[in-house]
Amino acid sequence: MTKRPLSPEAAQIVRLSRASLSRRRLLQAAGIGTAAVAAAACGAGGGADDPTSSAAPTGPADLSDSEKTIAWSNWVEYLDLDEDTGERPTLEAFQAATGITVTYNEDVNDNNEFYAKVRTQLEQGQSIDRDIVVLTDWMAGLWIQNGFAQKLDKAMIPNSVNLIPRLQNVTFDAPRDFTLPWQGGFAGLGYNIPAVQDALGVDKLTSLDQLFDPALRGRITVLSEMRDTMGVIMAWQGNDPANFTDDQFQQAIAALAEQIDNGQIRQVAGNDYLDALGTGDVIGVIGWSGDVLTLGDDYGFDFPESGATLWTDNMLIPSTSTHKKNAEELMNYYYDPVVAAEVAAYINYLCPVTGAKEAMEAIDPDLASNEYIFPSDAMLEQSFVFMPLTAEQDEAYQREFQAAIGL
Repeated sequence: MTKRPLSPEAAQIVRLSRASLSRRRLLQAAGIGTAAVAAAACGAGGGADDPTSSAAPTGPADLSDSEKTIAWSNWVEYLDLDEDTGERPTLEAFQAATGITVTYNEDVNDNNEFYAKVRTQLEQGQSIDRDIVVLTDWMAGLWIQNGFAQKLDKAMIPNSVNLIPRLQNVTFDAPRDFTLPWQGGFAGLGYNIPAVQDALGVDKLTSLDQLFDPALRGRITVLSEMRDTMGVIMAWQGNDPANFTDDQFQQAIAALAEQIDNGQIRQVAGNDYLDALGTGDVIGVIGWSGDVLTLGDDYGFDFPESGATLWTDNMLIPSTSTHKKNAEELMNYYYDPVVAAEVAAYINYLCPVTGAKEAMEAIDPDLASNEYIFPSDAMLEQSFVFMPLTAEQDEAYQREFQAAIGL
């Protein structure tokens, strides 16, 4: 990996190029089946209307003053890495500055899979040996609702004021009492530019009308993440993914099933659509911004004219953590704009930290101008956060989605 000079403020941290895999590529179609099981068993869903209504646990005794450790669970390829040395530059800098040893685990491959591994321990108040976990918005809402998250002490996280306004007050955690976004992203239209030019005579895909053009039949893929695929389709149909009815969901399911049954959609995928896009077997996808942006100049990503979905993966302190203050210190560190810019330079997902765009100018001006990493207010207004679901809604919708995609 090529190292690049940093701003003086972060001279100890090296700039690395983006790795080929990403956190979002690891979602599997099989995880959809797990979702329905989790929903039926323990109330999984997009969070209740007021997920913070459950009594906030006080948590076990905090041993941070005597035990300078943190155990952190995150998704694969979701933190800067020097592949020559195997070190993680920003994390190494944090440990050197604070004396806190961080055990970093890349063991979140699917929200429901991870939850299934730790749910029984959380319910019994037993340690899961983690002080920070990174969970997608709807799953973070479930943990909060079930009392599995500790309320953050914002006095310990002064940099939390750097959270971008669009993400400050979300339905699943209002007003960010329990979580801080780690990274975010959009689901929209990804495409192979030369292949689109050959098939449609244009160099962009900007609408689902284009995606579903018969000229692309058999060369389209959509995501196995129900909220993203269905959200994009509902917006195309003129409905609001953030506030929809059962009938509107059924309308979107019918449209999805039609495109699968007529052969327009080749595959519903969670982790391998980029490979097919790269070979040209697939021309267009409903995909994730951070994935497609890593592929190079022959590939593009755009919001559909009808809008894209917006999601966040969020740092949360489990109810059984005994190093809460240490965890809050790490959260505060990653909300420093210079540090946040270093992470964003490697990951290429939406950066939630105000001021990181300016810090990125010293690292990579091209990335600083990338609106999918540092979106404008206008772009954020064109995006939808999928409506919170009750456990019953989530179970029903997941079942219908599975039926439509043939699982």
